[in-house]
Amino acid sequence: MSSKHSDSVNQTLANAPLGTLMRRYALPCIISLLVAALYNIVDQIFIANASYLGSAGNAANTAVYPLTVIALAVAVMIGDGCCAFVSIALGADNRQDADRSVGNSVLLSVVSGVVLMLVFLLFDDPILMAFGGGVNETTFAHAKEYFFWISLGIPFYVFGQAMNPIIRADGNPRFAMIATLAGAILNIILDPIFIYPLKLGMAGAAIATVLGQVLTTVLSLLYLRKMHILHLGKNDFRPALKLCGKFLSLGVCSFLAQISLVAAMAAINNMLRIYSASDPVFGQAAYTHIPMAVVGIVMKVFQIIISIVIGMAAGCIPIVGFQVGANRPDRAKGILTRLMAGEFLVGLVSLLIVECFPNALISVFGSAGESVYYTEFAVKAFRTYLCLLPLACVNKAAFIFLQALGRPWVSTFLSMLREVVLGVGLALLLPRFFALDGVLYSMPAADLVTFLFSAVILFFTYRQFNREIKAAKSV
Repeated sequence: MSSKHSDSVNQTLANAPLGTLMRRYALPCIISLLVAALYNIVDQIFIANASYLGSAGNAANTAVYPLTVIALAVAVMIGDGCCAFVSIALGADNRQDADRSVGNSVLLSVVSGVVLMLVFLLFDDPILMAFGGGVNETTFAHAKEYFFWISLGIPFYVFGQAMNPIIRADGNPRFAMIATLAGAILNIILDPIFIYPLKLGMAGAAIATVLGQVLTTVLSLLYLRKMHILHLGKNDFRPALKLCGKFLSLGVCSFLAQISLVAAMAAINNMLRIYSASDPVFGQAAYTHIPMAVVGIVMKVFQIIISIVIGMAAGCIPIVGFQVGANRPDRAKGILTRLMAGEFLVGLVSLLIVECFPNALISVFGSAGESVYYTEFAVKAFRTYLCLLPLACVNKAAFIFLQALGRPWVSTFLSMLREVVLGVGLALLLPRFFALDGVLYSMPAADLVTFLFSAVILFFTYRQFNREIKAAKSV
């Protein structure tokens, strides 16, 4: 059965229409990532609408959020790297390395999740302070309570997120979606119960999240016992350092994209803390936490958009990897064209929404009981911070497509340029000239400069495809 199923999947990847393939693989991936994004976003929505937590709870959630991204960075390095490696290996009919890479990915995700949990639990206070959690005493207390329970769930989070792209690489994007969706639904059900009638506060929101992650982990483990294309034996779980190096190098771009985002968020949160204190309005004790709470909300809305963008691109990783392994540059080029057009359209539609309906977006996160300063700053933040969304979407898709091509270092260069050199650098520099507004200007400025580099690299990628297609026709 498995051999027939494997041959069927390979034939589909080799011959099916590209548009059909992209929809089949990308849609479950988009849903999976949207659902994963909802874990933190749902917490923030319910926290914001609890009268005893409000925007102070939102600010605490914003301080903790980058720390969950650190765990995600480790997970996607393992999972995305293995996914790309498996796809290329299957395209080249190298099933033994494909199986062993999955076994080693399971081992790495378990060990790294436990190590991260211990680090977070042992150094919680300095970590939270480094990410702006000390904006005031109330915010810090909420952040510490939330962070403790989130830390306990880190091993489950890392494992579930790492296995998701691997399950997709096994030709079952639908189950990958279901595993993540089940955990998110449980979180959505438990959040209001724990926060409102039980009044467990920040701890309740975190516990609901962790229980959802546990469910995703259990479902992923059940799938690993009976995979479709890949087959795991005891020998596949033996550490193979050389093999790990190969697939982790393909996932390093995903890791750096996430971990550099953490650096950018740390810079932004601390600039918000510093320049809020010197602002005529937000320097007042009652309003000090507002800029951090608001920017956290804007980032969560951006996370929803970028989840669609990454889902479209990451869903194509198995397809692109197979075409590379099977030496089909014509189909790889076709995927690139369709992907970039689709990503730009997503960015354009999203831009219209955030520019035209900022108040509606703000109201979802409990703005009714907040001051007029909160609303005014939130509208400005949405319209300024996200004003170049189409370019941001194309940039992110370019990073992932280059990774799928087996060009991790070019992808890593673009990612590091965007998130570290520009994302951190401009977040630290522009507030010196524009105060709080400088924080809002940093994202569109970084996306504009990065797009110029992405466009050049994509141009040369197209030229390379054309040369390979011409060479293939002349044979």
